[in-house]
Amino acid sequence: METNKNYSRLTAAEVMHMINKAIGIFDSGLGGLTAAREIMEIMPGEDIVYFGDTGRVPYGSKSKEAINKYARQDARFLKKMGVKIIVAACGTVSSVAPDLSDELGLPYTGVVNPTCFTAVNATKNGKIGVIGTAATINSHSYKRRIQEKHPEFEVYEQHCQLFVSFVENGLVDPDDELVRLMVKRYMTPLKESGVDTLILGCTHFPLLAEAIQREMGDGVTLIDSGKETAIYTKKILSEKGLLRTEPNKGEARFYVSDTPADFEKFAGMFLKKSSLENHVEHINIEEY
Repeated sequence: METNKNYSRLTAAEVMHMINKAIGIFDSGLGGLTAAREIMEIMPGEDIVYFGDTGRVPYGSKSKEAINKYARQDARFLKKMGVKIIVAACGTVSSVAPDLSDELGLPYTGVVNPTCFTAVNATKNGKIGVIGTAATINSHSYKRRIQEKHPEFEVYEQHCQLFVSFVENGLVDPDDELVRLMVKRYMTPLKESGVDTLILGCTHFPLLAEAIQREMGDGVTLIDSGKETAIYTKKILSEKGLLRTEPNKGEARFYVSDTPADFEKFAGMFLKKSSLENHVEHINIEEY
């Protein structure tokens, strides 16, 4: 899912200029921060530019046409910021919108392919569950990718639309009775199906991983789409010679399409920090 542009033809100075550019990441809101966190951990020297489309969240309940429009606007904003790769850290966009690499002229990846690759290698009984937004599940993107290579595998899909709202509002405590009941409500069909591997097909969902694991049991392996996408992003940059190797810690910049206050309030939770130390800037995404 990335462009085939040949960077080997660039001069040494041009390559260095590309290497020093940031990794661009976008999501409908806060969820993509789980992928951003993983990218920061496995590539600590890289700069990050993150855009959260908080003014139009959630994407999962929108039409395909709206999602395509939003994805293009988000990606164009990041391209204007001068990034070297764009990561659609959103299960809905990755499932519904087209690959934008040729259109952007930049390496581009979503979350579906790398997540499916890990899931098919993790399952032992060939039964894989997928949870995501309604748009992701209705697209059957994960199921289709898995069964293209492994038609013998059984893939069970379950939309968990309320998960996004819970996470965006900080309701993730596995001991919270409301969280426990919601997770049980969505996980029961998957638990009864006998899956041994469960794809968290939305980057919001890792914040509910503990509650999901408790309900599903230790015998079920959870696959974090944000983590797998971070690993794949590093692979792309390494193959193209665009990976930073300096020991300096990278910087992160954050942009949103709504007021920064709520983003700042919950971003630390997604990044596993006590608070977000970085400044968050509002931009008008309709200009892109």
